[in-house]
Formats: sequence, C-alpha cells, structure tokens
Amino acid sequence: MAKDGRDVEKMQQIDGRTRLCGLIGNPVEHTMSPVIHNTLAKMEGRNLAYVPFLVEKDQVRKAVEGAFALDVLGLNVTVPYKSEVMEYLVGIDGMAEKIGAVNTLVRTEHGYKGYNTDLMGLYRAMCSEGIRIEGEEILILGAGGAARAAVFLCVSKGAAKVYILNRTVEKAQAVAEEANRIFGTECVEAMPIDGYQRLPEGKKYLAVQATSVGLFPNVEEAAILDRAFYERVHTGFDLVYRPSSTKFMRMVKDAGGKAYHGLKMLLYQGIAAYELWNSVSVSEEDALMVYGRMKEAMGIEE
Repeated sequence: MAKDGRDVEKMQQIDGRTRLCGLIGNPVEHTMSPVIHNTLAKMEGRNLAYVPFLVEKDQVRKAVEGAFALDVLGLNVTVPYKSEVMEYLVGIDGMAEKIGAVNTLVRTEHGYKGYNTDLMGLYRAMCSEGIRIEGEEILILGAGGAARAAVFLCVSKGAAKVYILNRTVEKAQAVAEEANRIFGTECVEAMPIDGYQRLPEGKKYLAVQATSVGLFPNVEEAAILDRAFYERVHTGFDLVYRPSSTKFMRMVKDAGGKAYHGLKMLLYQGIAAYELWNSVSVSEEDALMVYGRMKEAMGIEE
C-alpha cells in the first residue's frame, strides 16, 4: 500500500473498470463509511468507489436485486434493514444467522451472501484498546440490535457472566434466553435497568453501553445517571461515537474507570467488510491511518 498521505489525497479516477460498493439504509446522510472504504481504496491503489444509497421503506428487495444487476461488488446494510435484508440473500453466514441481523453483503455467482461484521468490529476494537472479554463479568446496557450483537460476542468469547440491563426487562429476557439456548450456556441474565443494585458491592465490571441514549445532539443524556453504577465499572465501552465523549464515558471516568467510544468499532466493522469484498487483509498500521482520517472528518483532536 502507498503510505504517503499525498497519494491518498489524489483525485479518484472513475472509469469503466471501477468496482462499486455502497451502503443501504435510511437515513444514510451522516455515515462515516465512505471515509473508511474510499481511503482504503486510495491507499491500496484499488479502482473502487463507495457511496451511500438511501433506500425507502418497502424498496429493500428492489435495492438488493438492482445492485446485483448493476454488478455492485458489495453492500453494507444499516438501520432499519439489517434483519429484513436477510430475506433477499442466497446465503447467510452462521454467526449472522444466529444474531438475526446482517450488515455486509458479499457478491457471489447467483446473489449476495450476508455477514455480520459488527461482532468482528466490536471485538477488534476492544482488543485494540486492551479490553479483555474472556473470564470477565460484563454489564450490557440495552436489549436492541446493538446490545444483542454485544451479548453474542461476549458469550462467544468466553465471558464468565453477562448481565443485560434494560428498561423493558422482557426484551432483555428474550435476548438472554436466546443467547443461552444458542450457545448452550446459562451465563446470560436479564435485569431491569436498576438491577445492578443487586450485584455484590466492591466488584468491578466491564460495561458496554449499547443503547442510543447520549447520541448527538442529546449529549447530556445517559441510560443510567446513578454514580453508584459507574463506581462498579472498571472499563466502559460506548457503542455511540458521536459525540466522541458521551455522558456515559464521562461518568465512567469521573468514577475512576477507563472509557472508550464506538468509532473504532465502526472502523473495524468497515475494514472487515472491505476485506471480505476484496479478499485482502488490512494491516493494523493501515487501519490506524484510516482511523486518523475518520477523526479528522469528525473534528476529533484527541
């Protein structure tokens, strides 16, 4: 790969050999994915362009079929279509099928095969920050799609215990029961949002913030505001990446813990998709160069 920053800035040439990749979802206007993929393509000197496609409700099937007809190399899928899109694929990776959601489509001879790179992205992001999952007791805030992926990752990587804290405990219970059934374990437990108060005092946990609470512009909100919760957290990982310092992160740090935002998860799930589409392996050095571009695009100076 060309490492000279000036090479990455060169005007991209679009011609009859350009391979197209993109993102389907609604909304897509503020996605950072083009920064990831177009930067990687320029660094590699690969004739590839990545663009977001706004897909209206009830048009997902047409979007997938149209992309295949137009020889689109691959697609990412974002909300609200990660589950619906599975109906229109010719194959689904085993883990994506377990999760019940797909975020990456890889072109095959007869259609697209679906993968979920969110798990890969979250795991690689955590590893890059030195965060351990194996043997840990973990608190997951939320019971939606992002929380579900986090739960499945933690169980698959050997967490000792996973507590799902959610305002609607029935939703948390459904995710817990499914994860326990699929992985043949009993380590996942559902709790109401204030269930942490029942946990042993003096014990420290890894906490994953997997709700949309605190997402820009609601930067002063957090799913839990009780300092007593944060005093139980040794490390907090917020899947939100806008803003770069969420209320959750600030409260973790104020209580003496370490805190990280979700931009690296976005980076690594994008890199995993790029690797699937192009049958390549992106080095950590190149990944960090792309991460720098993402921070520049977001105005992050940390």
